Amino acid sequence: MDRRKVCLLMVLWVMVHLSSPGHGLRALRRTTGGRRGSAGLTGQDANGVPLRRSKRGWMWNQFFLLEEYTGTDMQYVGKLHSDGDRGDGSVRYVLTGEGAGSLFKIDEKSGDIHATKRLDREEKAYYILHAKAINRFTNEALEGQSEFIIKIHDINDNEPRFTKDPYMARVPEMSDIGTSVIQVTAIDADDPTYGNSARVVYSILEGQPYFSVDPETGLIKTALPGMDREVKENYQVVIQAKDMAGQMGGLSGTTTVSITLSDVNDNPPRFTKTVYEFRVPESTELGSVVGVIRAMDADIGENAEMDYRIIGSDGPGMFDISTNRSTQDGVIVLRKPLDFERKRQYSLRIQVENSHINPRFFSVGPFRDEATIKIIVEDVDEPPVFERTSYVMEVKEDAARNTVIGSVSASDPDDKNSLVRYSIDRRTDMDRMFNVHAGNGSVFILRELDREESAWHNISVIATEFNNPRQISRVPVYIRVLDVNDNAPTFATNYETFVCENAKANQRIQTVSAADPDEPLGGHRFFFSLAQEAAGKANFSVRDNKGNTLSADACGHHINFNRLLQKSIYHVPVVISDGEFPMQSSTNTLTIRVCTCDREGNMKLCNAEAFTARAGLSTGALVAILLCVIILLMIVVLFAALRRQRKKEPLIISKEDVRDNVVSYNDEGGGEEDTQAFDIGTLRNPEAIEESKQRRDIVPETFYPPVRRPALPPIRDTNGDVRDFINQRLQDNDSDPTAPPYDSLATYAYEGNGSVAESLSSLDSVTTEGDQDYNYLSEWGPRFKKLADMYGGDDSDRDS
Repeated sequence: MDRRKVCLLMVLWVMVHLSSPGHGLRALRRTTGGRRGSAGLTGQDANGVPLRRSKRGWMWNQFFLLEEYTGTDMQYVGKLHSDGDRGDGSVRYVLTGEGAGSLFKIDEKSGDIHATKRLDREEKAYYILHAKAINRFTNEALEGQSEFIIKIHDINDNEPRFTKDPYMARVPEMSDIGTSVIQVTAIDADDPTYGNSARVVYSILEGQPYFSVDPETGLIKTALPGMDREVKENYQVVIQAKDMAGQMGGLSGTTTVSITLSDVNDNPPRFTKTVYEFRVPESTELGSVVGVIRAMDADIGENAEMDYRIIGSDGPGMFDISTNRSTQDGVIVLRKPLDFERKRQYSLRIQVENSHINPRFFSVGPFRDEATIKIIVEDVDEPPVFERTSYVMEVKEDAARNTVIGSVSASDPDDKNSLVRYSIDRRTDMDRMFNVHAGNGSVFILRELDREESAWHNISVIATEFNNPRQISRVPVYIRVLDVNDNAPTFATNYETFVCENAKANQRIQTVSAADPDEPLGGHRFFFSLAQEAAGKANFSVRDNKGNTLSADACGHHINFNRLLQKSIYHVPVVISDGEFPMQSSTNTLTIRVCTCDREGNMKLCNAEAFTARAGLSTGALVAILLCVIILLMIVVLFAALRRQRKKEPLIISKEDVRDNVVSYNDEGGGEEDTQAFDIGTLRNPEAIEESKQRRDIVPETFYPPVRRPALPPIRDTNGDVRDFINQRLQDNDSDPTAPPYDSLATYAYEGNGSVAESLSSLDSVTTEGDQDYNYLSEWGPRFKKLADMYGGDDSDRDS
């Protein structure tokens, strides 16, 4: 390849130089004389001799230089020559412009131009320079400065390069021949105007026979029909771009095109089996999943989406099927309860169909499939079933105990038909007013009923299988208590009225009404009359208004107020009876007060008995309340006085009960200036106490004389003066009720006396020179047995 490239460069160079006359050496030439057939008279000299002007001019040709020169010598470009150069070395050639002196050098004497470096046309296609011929000795310009161009001839030194590597493309599967996939582009950096160095031709190296490429445009197309994504999805195609119009010796570049076949809906869904079988317990809850089926579709994405539906069933409405969109499964759901004893098997016909069908592939076949599903119901031990969902029973409120008010019935729905035992849920019958027969379900009452107390009772009856007590069921029973006429009518409220002392005969005093807790079917009808014992001697009469009310009237004579002073309140007995069977009646009392009234009949004054009755509390009650309050106050005062006079118990009850005690009075003391509050010298010299000096931290004893307590028994101690002083001060402080609670610390370190074992310390035994007898340790019991073994032996034993 390198040898062919060098040969090609040499051939091009020879052709360029041979195409120019003089091989490019006549680049600059100076000519003398005028044009043929004419003389240029420009004037005369001083002697009248005519002058002739000689014309000098530059004749130019472009210089051409081959790029990428590989020779060892400098590459010859051309020659500059002036007509004024007579070969005597008086002319100096000067070159300026782009690359002068660095890329291009000129021989000052001969005018030969050489290139000093390899040139690349892709970097710079031409250079503009300026040439000038001057006299070497006088530095005068023989010719004016002229411009010329050195063009770089292109050679095929750049291979085509693709704009991407790799290319990614997608094309639908099953596409027709010639379907465009993607267009690739390669760029050649060589000169497109010179030869075929930049003319690129595309060809396919890998990917046949599936794809083809247009040699001029680089457009890739499908070349094979019926390419199936489910068979092969990805293809790798290698495309070559070659310059020199694809001729031998041209440079080339390649790229890879990754082509993926996109999915189309060209495959129908298919069940993997024609018959599916599922087993379901009859206790399955509604809405539960019975089974899951799946149809297979070779397509992907939305082309694989499918819909399931039931097209036939021997149990209409029992089941339903839906599509799980994430997995494309058919989910069968229970819609009605199952019963093994009634129907033990169901058969469904299921159809599946694609959701998105491409009309282009209708000819492939129907995009649906069918399958049969058998659902077998499994027997489950079920609880008893009541004949009704609820029961309503009625009973009269005067019914006797153990009266049967109705019955419930339940049976085992299973084939074994187990016996049923009945009971009442006591949480619904806390008062145990009803019961049910365990065998036949008869409901009866245990206690007397009262409709006025509760008109309805709601209980639950439980049915349990004998063979399996865990199988239970419940049914609500609503019991209505029917009314009987067992209550006598009474006044609707306690009636109390007044009448003026000068009331007229047959004057209406009060209208009253009655009430009866019973509820007869025809409504209430009450009858009113005076009691028999008051009918003949009453000052008042009653009148039945025939509307469950009565009116109390004054009798046919005036009431004498003076005659009634001794009795201002009348109690009129009224008998009320109902019209039901058996008739019930009661005697009620109407209270009537006789008062003084004005002419308009307004009450002005009633007698003392009436006022006393209206006063509320009597005088005796008020006196009793006042005495109770006084007694309570006396108890409180006495309790407070006893607490103030209670004496403090001494800290040390007896000589045998001496223990550490800390007494804190919560006072910080007088500070540095208080020099009289405590003096340590007093502890050492009690006689030095000044009797007349008073302490500033306690109340003076002149106002509150101290109360002396009996002196405590003396305590034996070696520091007698200090101990006696402290005990004396402690006794004074305990016996002085006026001492303020200043801070004070009292420490008692006395162990007591009278111990049977006395002191067990070994400090005193060190000073004793005689032998010690420890035999008594064995008499102290098992707790001191170890000490008795250690010290109670003979001397010989200890020495050994």
